[in-house]
Amino acid sequence: MTNLERIRKELSPARRKKVAARAAQLIAEEMTLQELRRARKLTQVRMAKELGIGQDGVSKLEKRADLMISTLRKTVEAMGGSLSLVAEFPDREPVVLSGIAEDEPAPRPNGRKHVHA
Repeated sequence: MTNLERIRKELSPARRKKVAARAAQLIAEEMTLQELRRARKLTQVRMAKELGIGQDGVSKLEKRADLMISTLRKTVEAMGGSLSLVAEFPDREPVVLSGIAEDEPAPRPNGRKHVHA
């Protein structure tokens, strides 16, 4: 018997249930887009309609390892959620990044003056 099995057996049933629930919560915190869509009980066809693409497009999105942030944001919003990006550093609290991949980014000065005729 391993140490983990021995420790688990020594826990009360209530404590074992609490540990199992927390483990499920931690596992649920990391999902692929496909797993997230399924957890939200959405079909690829429904997602395709929400995104204005074909079902095959949803399938391709779910298989991609590298997505544009704006595409990921639209996909999460189509599921009824919102996307937040968090930068994590070893020497400080996490930082929520803002102004990235928004529908209408703030105007950026380009150094040119507009001349009206």
